[in-house]
Formats: sequence, structure tokens, C-alpha cells
Amino acid sequence: MAYAVHLTPSAERDLDRLPVLTRPRVLARIRSLGRNPRPFGVMKLVGRENTYRLRVGVYRVLYEIRDETRLVIVERVRHRREAY
Repeated sequence: MAYAVHLTPSAERDLDRLPVLTRPRVLARIRSLGRNPRPFGVMKLVGRENTYRLRVGVYRVLYEIRDETRLVIVERVRHRREAY
């Protein structure tokens, strides 16, 4: 069963600020989290429960997985120098 993917308002603002050519690639990877919220290469963030980061080129998608409700909440989409 698939997970629902929800973007926080701050993640939506981050997406709007991405370069035009990068935005579709990042959105495709975010959509794929609904099918598999823990794809190969995803890393769990230390010190934060159920929070992961997905690498898309030089950008990082920070998101939380709620398995009990089958929900993925995208918190931020930032350049790697600003993500952490």
C-alpha cells in the first residue's frame, strides 16, 4: 500500500525557489517517496526520530515518515550547504 506525501508550507516555498530546470527532477523524487519512503541511498538523520534525507544532486529533501498513518511529510528542500 502506498504512502501519502504531504508538503509543509516551508517545503512548498523551498520548491518555488528552486531553479526551473531542477524543480521537475526534485518533484519526481518526492513523488516516488509515496511508493517507497526508504529508497536506496536515503539516510536517517541522527537526533531526530523518523526523519530522513534524500539526496537529489546538490539538493536535500528532509522528510519525516509516519508508518502508523502511512504518511510522508516533506519538511524542507534545501541546497546541501543550507540543509542542516
